[in-house]
Amino acid sequence: MTSAPVAPAPGTHGADTPLPRLLARRDEARLRRYREYLDYHEGRRGGPARRGRERTLLFNYARTIVEKGAAYLVTEHHPVVTGGDPTGEAVRLLRDTWEANDLARLDVETEIDTAVLGDGAFKVTWDDEASRAVVSAPDVQGLFAWWAGDDVRRVWRVASRYTLDTEAFLARHGHAPRAVGGVRPDTVEVVEAWTADRFELWAGEDLVEVRANPYGVIPFVLFPNVPRPKEFWGISDIEPLREPLEEINRAYTQLSRILELSGNPIAVLENIEEARDIAVQPGAVWEVPEQARAYLLDLLQGGGVRLHVDYIDLLYRALHDLAEIPRIAFGDGRVERSGIALQMELDPLLRRIERKRLIRTAALRRRDHLVLTVAGHHLGRRFEAVETAIEWASPFAALQ
Repeated sequence: MTSAPVAPAPGTHGADTPLPRLLARRDEARLRRYREYLDYHEGRRGGPARRGRERTLLFNYARTIVEKGAAYLVTEHHPVVTGGDPTGEAVRLLRDTWEANDLARLDVETEIDTAVLGDGAFKVTWDDEASRAVVSAPDVQGLFAWWAGDDVRRVWRVASRYTLDTEAFLARHGHAPRAVGGVRPDTVEVVEAWTADRFELWAGEDLVEVRANPYGVIPFVLFPNVPRPKEFWGISDIEPLREPLEEINRAYTQLSRILELSGNPIAVLENIEEARDIAVQPGAVWEVPEQARAYLLDLLQGGGVRLHVDYIDLLYRALHDLAEIPRIAFGDGRVERSGIALQMELDPLLRRIERKRLIRTAALRRRDHLVLTVAGHHLGRRFEAVETAIEWASPFAALQ
């Protein structure tokens, strides 16, 4: 028999160390991976090392592949209530929440973030002024999770770390951060810690608020891009592509330099101790002594360029294989294909979409459940019996 985890006393978290200080040392490897993947996606990594003033090429295939995959995965979709809603109130609530939060756009943006970093998240809270549920997608670089024993599905605490302007923090929470050396900082690092029964708010290392969780559930949905077996955090789409991305750009750069040198040929002089006024230009005449030889170095002879091009083609194929996005998904329709041949060629992409939609559907259903729970708490309604599903349009609906 496994007992439920017991939350530590407010402000202690099982030790005298404030929670924000503990988070500063938590999940360092995961956060380092996030920064690395973002560098690839933003084009700051993936090219050969620059030496001096040498020109290098960096084609940002990482961004292209991630956004292409997101476009095929996140097609038109919407929640569907399948039971437990005799009055239709849950249907109207979910529809209004979808429209008010522009969730079609939010889901596309979240999918790109999730594919890059390897993890995604939604947060559902209540806006008293607008009297509606608010759905957001917090940055997973600021999220931390605790789960029960070896069951990564049973999350019992989530902490969210972010930065606010001091004035915004004061207006939102009514607390001013502690001044340091008599000077109040311009920004404050905020940490929210949620369990099913308690909410804590930290400003820096000061615990400024502790109260009961008004929702009775943790208002976060955390989900992996692609799961690692028996682990909570997921795998980025960029992770298997790092080596081919770097090698393609190195090969492109090398070929570019060869072509550049061929357009500005190198003069080779043999058996000559000193040379002056050797100009490589049309009509140039070189005078060389007997037993000496002068010629232009031809870097293109013997089909050497073809070898480089063939190698780049192999790397290109490996990149598409690892990304599971065939070239035809990028609009390469140079060859006529039958319907069966087209389906077979797109099969890796279809399988990838199916795998990811299993994860996304579960996450979106949990998000809908949170919307109903949070809204029900403030509206005095109960939606525990409501069952929902997600309907997706075909990823190739636009082509049909």
